[in-house]
Amino acid sequence: MTDDERRRLLAIARESLVSLLEHREAHDPGPLTGRLAEPGGAFVTLRSGGRLRGCIGYIDSPQPLANVVAELARKSAREDPRFPPLSPPEMTRVSLEVSVLSAIRPLADASGIRPGVDGLLLELRGRRGLLLPQVATEQGWDAEGLLRGTCCKAGLPPGAWKDPEARMFTFTAEICDESERRS
Repeated sequence: MTDDERRRLLAIARESLVSLLEHREAHDPGPLTGRLAEPGGAFVTLRSGGRLRGCIGYIDSPQPLANVVAELARKSAREDPRFPPLSPPEMTRVSLEVSVLSAIRPLADASGIRPGVDGLLLELRGRRGLLLPQVATEQGWDAEGLLRGTCCKAGLPPGAWKDPEARMFTFTAEICDESERRS
């Protein structure tokens, strides 16, 4: 994405979140061009005081990326089951991070995982866990830590990734965050 697309994507996410908390319709972002008009998956992460406050995403979507991000900003504020809904007073303390996902690729061998570069999706026995690429870096995990963490996210035992029926996928993400906007 271009710098302008990154800034615009963050502005769309912020406006969507503010409009939700102010109980009004979001402003129309105008015509969408370039990457913002293309379909794709993304995650929107909310942080308050540097701590996770919400994160919701789609691996893929047929909708334009700008629309996906606007929807996910609202869902992250209100629908992440790990947190209570975001309140208007919290808005001034919340920073946004948008992770635009690449296509997922099957992973045949866990030795190919690049912590901090690859995100991981694991599926086994009807359970699914996904961790974004930046999680390994934030947690200080190597490949084994990322595998174990993804299993736990799926509600599976930490070594479940070794099960021959486990399906694993990797992806990368282009990350836009508001600290970039302020620099």
